[in-house]
Amino acid sequence: MTIANLPDYVRDDITRNVTFALEEDIRDGDITAQLIDADSTSSATIITREDTTMCGIPWADEVFKQLGEVDVEWHVRDGDRLSAESTLCTLRGNTRKILTGERTALNFLQTLMGTATTARRYADAVAGSQVTILDTRKTLPGLRAGQKYAVLCGGCQNHRIGLYDAFLIKENHVAACGGITAAIKRARALAPEKKIIVEVETLAELEEAAKLMPDQIMLDNFSVEMLAEAAGMAVESVLEVSGNLTVGNAAELPKSRHWFLSSGALTKHVRAIDLSLRIR
Repeated sequence: MTIANLPDYVRDDITRNVTFALEEDIRDGDITAQLIDADSTSSATIITREDTTMCGIPWADEVFKQLGEVDVEWHVRDGDRLSAESTLCTLRGNTRKILTGERTALNFLQTLMGTATTARRYADAVAGSQVTILDTRKTLPGLRAGQKYAVLCGGCQNHRIGLYDAFLIKENHVAACGGITAAIKRARALAPEKKIIVEVETLAELEEAAKLMPDQIMLDNFSVEMLAEAAGMAVESVLEVSGNLTVGNAAELPKSRHWFLSSGALTKHVRAIDLSLRIR
């Protein structure tokens, strides 16, 4: 994987993510690394202690690019399924630089791999069905692009990236604008090229929204019975389920159509993967 292959929203953030993370950790110098001879060279490997989905190669590469004097050889690719004790990469170069970059590189990898692994579990749970899992904006501050990329590596899909690339007209927007119809019309007038997603809480709101054909309608906390009725009411609309249903009971969705199911758990209920770097 190279930076050139990444989505634009990811590539733009990698350098600043890593620059800040290194500054946060090193400040005016890694005093422990100074115990080692300045011209010492070593090789090291990073392994995973548990089954996981690979993610984060561009961030780890950028860590050692910014530090310099370390070459990284990857033995896996982002998106690969890995078993415990798999070797991710081999590092060769200045011993001080390897150890200075160790924690920052592992922090990015363990977090992004944790996100990708969660996404893979969700994608596997709905494999073969007419359900596609979407993420949300419930991401770690500063690591939005990375976690969105990790979701893709895990086999799920992205919702909007931020507040700028699509309208998501929710309950409070509807109230402040004076209704669903008024909100959708204002959105089209403001930025006709932007995607419009509107949240509805009742079947009556769904009927109103469907007549205006937004790009996507989010069904908020609909019961299974309401979803069945919604499927027949808005046959030409793209429907997204949010709340009430989870990946565990996604099989209860009506089989008559394709559904999107958004879940904040992909990016906020994430446990870091256990990784280890060892100097040879």
